[in-house]
Amino acid sequence: MLAIVRPDSWNLPLFLHIGGAMVLVGSLVVALFALGVARVRGDQPATRFAARVLFLATLPAFIVMRIFAQVMVSKEHLDNSKADWLGIGFTVSDLGFVLLLVALIMTGLTARKAKRGESVTGATTLRVTGVIAGILLAAFVVAIWAMTTKPGA
Repeated sequence: MLAIVRPDSWNLPLFLHIGGAMVLVGSLVVALFALGVARVRGDQPATRFAARVLFLATLPAFIVMRIFAQVMVSKEHLDNSKADWLGIGFTVSDLGFVLLLVALIMTGLTARKAKRGESVTGATTLRVTGVIAGILLAAFVVAIWAMTTKPGA
């Protein structure tokens, strides 16, 4: 209902926020799959691919999503809002950024190890990074649910 009365000047920032979130979730799915392949097969190219996806797709998508989330909050004058859906989104975003950085560092270290030719089969860092990516994916799905259903609004 609110989208009907939204000013046209909000369309681009909202599109970039939603587009960034879509690329973020999609790239997390791809990275999670590549991490699983790397862990099971010890596939060094899959490890490097997962690191590249996280660094070149997931991180920029997160930054775009987060910047334009803040733009939309300021445009809608929700800066002091106590809306549950807004709190869920910002909590997931803030904690997700920390987890994303940890996943980036761990995947980068494992990719460096794979580049040197060392085996990465069953590597603990790949398991931990896969778990972190899975937690991130679940948290972002919860945030998407909160943004679409607006609980407590």
